[in-house]
Amino acid sequence: MTTPAHIEVERDGTVARVWLNRPGVNVLDIPTLEELNAALDALPAPPHVSFVVFAGRGDRAFSAGVDVLDHTPDRVGQLLHTFHRVFRKLWQSDWVTVAAVHGFCLGGGMELATFCDFVIATHTARFSQPEIKLGCFPPVAAILLPLVVGRQRTLELILTARTLTAEEAQGLGLVTEVVAEGELDRAVVKLIHQLSAHSAAVVPLARRAVLRASGLDFDRALDEMEKLYLDTLMKTEDAAEGIRAFLERRQPVWVGR
Repeated sequence: MTTPAHIEVERDGTVARVWLNRPGVNVLDIPTLEELNAALDALPAPPHVSFVVFAGRGDRAFSAGVDVLDHTPDRVGQLLHTFHRVFRKLWQSDWVTVAAVHGFCLGGGMELATFCDFVIATHTARFSQPEIKLGCFPPVAAILLPLVVGRQRTLELILTARTLTAEEAQGLGLVTEVVAEGELDRAVVKLIHQLSAHSAAVVPLARRAVLRASGLDFDRALDEMEKLYLDTLMKTEDAAEGIRAFLERRQPVWVGR
């Protein structure tokens, strides 16, 4: 008996649609992230595949983030490295990436979506970085959000865990377009059609120029963030208490150390 795949890839010409398909709210555990990395590793570079679209199966969510069950001391290092390899791959690639978001887009799910070059969301989509409630913080969001929304707004989103509507996220520059329910696929196809009208050689170069102009050394920043997370954050009593409280379905009792 084989284990069902939680990552599905559909190819249509130069477009690869990557489906997150873990029943429920598409929570990303280590095996699912390993599948995702393998799927991305198998995709060819432009011009063979020029566009990668991420979407979530089911009616409830794009993704509710990474699996808290894998955030235990013996697994959190593997979780972080496996998840972050996805972002390193996307940053270094020449694909144009699109997130097609509906429902909940939380934690690591929000990091994955807003890391994409374009984010198209239904008006009922909801975005949040709730990690602070578990005594943690979102490493990728801490790096990228200041470039998109600024330092103060980033601090608000990470430290308050405020939930954004699709329209609020668009107003902050985190979402490209908000569409009605039932129009998500059509909007993605329309966007890719517009982009495909341009040179398949020039589009990746233009994308790379924008990334370089940001001045961000993403790989180095992520290395430093992982070190802070694993060597400092995960050694605090409150980080352990936050995860334990979540798994025990109770309010955490913070001790401030």
